[in-house]
Amino acid sequence: MTKRTNKEVLAKGIKLMAGSLVCMFAGPIILHSAFKNQEHSLYIPVLIVGLLVAAGAIILAFKGMRKIMNSIF
Repeated sequence: MTKRTNKEVLAKGIKLMAGSLVCMFAGPIILHSAFKNQEHSLYIPVLIVGLLVAAGAIILAFKGMRKIMNSIF
């Protein structure tokens, strides 16, 4: 018996990976902006947002990869 690929779960996994790709570019840009403006009053909040976006990219990548693997196997 062969199990066929679940297309709905695969689509959700690809959407998560697309969100991860966006966060992978946005996180370092926000972090670079925060480190360039260390004397600014919003340095800490911008740094925290950048770190959260970067962490979100990692989390979305793992969730997306897990969904893609679940749809295939």
